[in-house]
Amino acid sequence: MSVPAQNYIYTSLDQLKEGMVANVYGVVAFFKPPYRSKGTDFCSIVTIVDQSNVKLKCTFFNGNPDALPKIYKIGDIVRFHRLKVQKFNSDFQGISSSGFSALVFDGAIDAPLLPRTSSISYSFTAEDQKTVESLRDWQMGQQNFSETRLKLSDIQQGQYFNLICQLVGKAEVDNASYLLKVWDGTTCASITWKVLVEDDALEGDRTAISRLQNITIDILVYDNHVEMAKSLKVGSCIAIQNVHAKLHNSANDNEAPASYLEFHLHGGTCYGRGITVLPDDNYDVQELKKVLDTVELQENHPLDSISSLDLTTSSDCPLSQKLAAFDAPEICQQLSVTVLPAHQQWQATPLTTVIKSKAPQKFRIRARLKSFQPHHLYQSVKLHCAKCNSLLDVPDEEELNNIFQKTFNDDPITSAQNTFWYQSATWKTVCQGNRTVAIHFVKKHDVLQSPEDSLILLEGVTFKEICKLSRHFNSIILVKSNHEHLEIDLSTPFLIQGNRWHYGCSKCSNLKSLEALTSLSQEVDWNAKEIAKALGIEPLMHLFVMHFILQDETGSLNAYLWKHSEQFFQISASEILMDSELQERLHNLMNTLCPPAKQLSVFPWMDCCIRSYHSNDGRKEQVCYEIFDTLVSESNS
Repeated sequence: MSVPAQNYIYTSLDQLKEGMVANVYGVVAFFKPPYRSKGTDFCSIVTIVDQSNVKLKCTFFNGNPDALPKIYKIGDIVRFHRLKVQKFNSDFQGISSSGFSALVFDGAIDAPLLPRTSSISYSFTAEDQKTVESLRDWQMGQQNFSETRLKLSDIQQGQYFNLICQLVGKAEVDNASYLLKVWDGTTCASITWKVLVEDDALEGDRTAISRLQNITIDILVYDNHVEMAKSLKVGSCIAIQNVHAKLHNSANDNEAPASYLEFHLHGGTCYGRGITVLPDDNYDVQELKKVLDTVELQENHPLDSISSLDLTTSSDCPLSQKLAAFDAPEICQQLSVTVLPAHQQWQATPLTTVIKSKAPQKFRIRARLKSFQPHHLYQSVKLHCAKCNSLLDVPDEEELNNIFQKTFNDDPITSAQNTFWYQSATWKTVCQGNRTVAIHFVKKHDVLQSPEDSLILLEGVTFKEICKLSRHFNSIILVKSNHEHLEIDLSTPFLIQGNRWHYGCSKCSNLKSLEALTSLSQEVDWNAKEIAKALGIEPLMHLFVMHFILQDETGSLNAYLWKHSEQFFQISASEILMDSELQERLHNLMNTLCPPAKQLSVFPWMDCCIRSYHSNDGRKEQVCYEIFDTLVSESNS
């Protein structure tokens, strides 16, 4: 809110001196949206100029990005109160000082005089109003304020432009990039790229996304902008600075000719690159919504997808694949050893076309499994944390035995026995050094359960003893005594249920007291997910991680099988290490897909869905391929 007028003195930019704390007005000639700098602060950089034609670069830091000047575009008018002037490389630079505040006004002549500020109160006089209006008039026609903001209908290949638009949908594409689907009510004159993502990964109203598919564009956001992209709300109006309209032009022997515009927001903050969320009362947002409200959408026709070069929807084959399929070499029509539960209508794409196509995309291929790793199949079972994306080896019997001996073989503390929520029993082992073993039977509804339904807490046991007890008891948690309490150790399974040994992520878990299990006393059975949630454990998921080399008549391709591996094999990765029959089944299955000591020409054909994606291993970004929505036919499994 405004407060009674105060007699502030405003200094022209050409009158600034080193060490001065000044109040200044100016027009934004350049800015960078707030971005996270080194450390925890956010940084905002803005260059202003006034009628003296002197430019001043200002740099502001704050732990709260909302406290930085709310600048949305070049040409905005700013008033900085208590700006400290210092010299840097012989040039003056402005920084915030104690008591610093900022007002920002839209620079358009007909925009309301409503300041944007994080200050609770501010002074704004009739003289201030004259100053803002004077700067608005002055900046008209000045080259300093030529805005690179464009409508989608005006975009041409190779341009870097700023865009104000509404967010229709968003999705995570891979670890290094994020998708934003946006529109501004106009239609791009060129065919545009549609980024391929999983159906369940796309956020937004599916009906709206479908209705707007021919007038939206897909922008891939990279690196430091991904965090901001994830936080955006679908339906919000945003300003995106320095989007790159890049022409993709493919015309080679193995790929049908296709030209279309791709849109990228590259990493870094050069040229003001970034994303800003605009408030509903912003003048540009109100003008944008007027345009959006007048758009009349035609009913989609089955042939519309050809004009928009639809590379996105997973329920239909991308056009680039449809076109490429006409040039595909004739492939042996023998029955495949794999089955596609979806996407059967997709045409097979040659591997050379897959390799030369821009990522991310999805394809159907028909190839043979030339080789695979690891050859010792038990080494393919890994533990994956969905939260931190870490991939860990599963401890083997020897490792677990060593951990049990070091961690759990101290004698149980008697004060940690027989509480209101569990009943304890102990005994001495005769053959193994007079070792003490304790079992704590967790009560449900204040009573003990039968072994096949019960949850027990174990102390002082060996690997073999656990395996024997797991055949009789429903659920087992390994514990150790700590003074008067029991606690678990995530270097071992936090829960054992028959052949399923459940592990937790030591990085992402926030362990709670075992007494939290009492909150599950009303549950029908002991559910692993509910137990993990009650104990503050981030569960790790068992999966197979394998590297395949696939080959067809046009070339070979390296592909990974991991997130969809249980679907592919139709074998439980969490049980296979404790089940010899499942191990034999997997061994026989791999011998079918990749027969040992035979020529590749007699290997069976595999129909597979694969997706390409960007991956960054810490050294350089590369394109990888992953098998999905594919399973081995029941006759082979």
